[in-house]
Amino acid sequence: MNIRPAIKNDLPAITEIYNEAILNTVATFDTQPKTVEEQEKWFASHDARHPILVAEENDSIIGWASLSAWSDRCAYADTAEASLYVKKEHRGRGVGKKLSIALLQAGEKAGLHTVLARITEGNEASLRLAQSAGFERVGTMREVGRKFGRLLDVHLLQRVF
Repeated sequence: MNIRPAIKNDLPAITEIYNEAILNTVATFDTQPKTVEEQEKWFASHDARHPILVAEENDSIIGWASLSAWSDRCAYADTAEASLYVKKEHRGRGVGKKLSIALLQAGEKAGLHTVLARITEGNEASLRLAQSAGFERVGTMREVGRKFGRLLDVHLLQRVF
């Protein structure tokens, strides 16, 4: 498996992985699948300080991770939010761990001070992954999202470099 910066040609695979999560998990609170065209704007909002990485195996994208600006307010310039998704059939094989390590290394190298992660209740695998990467739980936002007919809590985690 190879971890590398995403390129625009990766967008169809990134979108497919994300849409599977939208439709079948609470890992994202998006509720409607995205088109590749919609994801182009998201892709363009990333830069050297806010990278998108992909995990590639046998010329196929099997996961992706990104750092996104936490806020457009200047005081938050050194804070980013992490996102990470792995293709369903490749979960539990260490792809997320490798992406997480590479993403945090990229964020630290880019001069970020803090990376945040929001993880929905019940997503124990993601909580374990984040905590193994040095994230600490700093709070829980109660019933902030509704998906699949349920109000869900979201745990806020933080990694400080």
